[in-house]
Amino acid sequence: MDIEFEPLAVGHGPAVMAIFNHYVENSFSAYPERKLPVEFFSRFLDMTRGYPAYAMRNKESGEIVGFCFLHAYHPFPTFKATAEITYFVAPGSTGKGIGAAALERLQGEARGMGIRVILASISSLNEGSVAFHRRHGFSECGRFRGIGRKLGRDFDMVWMQKELDSQK
Repeated sequence: MDIEFEPLAVGHGPAVMAIFNHYVENSFSAYPERKLPVEFFSRFLDMTRGYPAYAMRNKESGEIVGFCFLHAYHPFPTFKATAEITYFVAPGSTGKGIGAAALERLQGEARGMGIRVILASISSLNEGSVAFHRRHGFSECGRFRGIGRKLGRDFDMVWMQKELDSQK
């Protein structure tokens, strides 16, 4: 699928929240248990200030097919070379290289910002995301066992990391 990246802006809120809320209600990819209001989108904008953040649009249909961003892992300057990554691809658009394109774009921009490590926080029940990250050079660096509970099931929080200065 041919996509274009648009800097995340207020106008993307409804489409981004619709994608996010799909995963809230139907998976372990997003941690909330209930749909979040469109107004929550402002938190995404706040947390990504100073970092790359994009809506991804299908060039042919014009539809928003995902969103991606980096944000600070920790507010203290001692961690400024580390960022956390987030991306969600619209249902029906997965498996078409959109996640890989988002990762590639964000990694390139991270390097330009002096970020050396990207972290991903993933539910252990989101096996597809764990596998995706592993295929793209991430390795598990931590696991908090049984700390989450959603849809009546306990899950681990898996932390994965990728060091950018030693990889393309």
